[in-house]
Amino acid sequence: MSGHGDGHAGGPGTESAAEAVVRAATGDDVPAVQALWRTAGLQPLDDGELVATLGHGPGLLVVADVPGAGVVGVVLGTFDGRRGWVHRLAVHPGHRRGGLASALVSDLERRLRERGARRVNLLVLPDNAGALRFWQRRGYLPCPDVLHTKPLP
Repeated sequence: MSGHGDGHAGGPGTESAAEAVVRAATGDDVPAVQALWRTAGLQPLDDGELVATLGHGPGLLVVADVPGAGVVGVVLGTFDGRRGWVHRLAVHPGHRRGGLASALVSDLERRLRERGARRVNLLVLPDNAGALRFWQRRGYLPCPDVLHTKPLP
């Protein structure tokens, strides 16, 4: 996961979580979300995949919207009926270190809890030390599980 903030007060030019409106994204937010993922160094989902994901889990794409700046943070969640998953947390580089990432994750966790999730999982690349620290401070601990994946034609 890249593009994360860590909840510390920011310097000039950063926005704090108190100044942001954290809300469920709408279809109108899709272009801004895609652009933010690119700015944060993440590969965006193609529009069809993102729209399908939104249809499957309404309310689980959460954005931080700052007056005058627009969408400056995003996190995507999914729920499989048993576990919640966190995907693609990103905060615009100019708005990091003000608590936006933590606010986004807290809101997503609440939404997943309301759906019945009792555990939330996520994947972090092992060389992303900043993301590992961020998630561990939020109570997410590494597991010895090994991910297996298979692309479907």
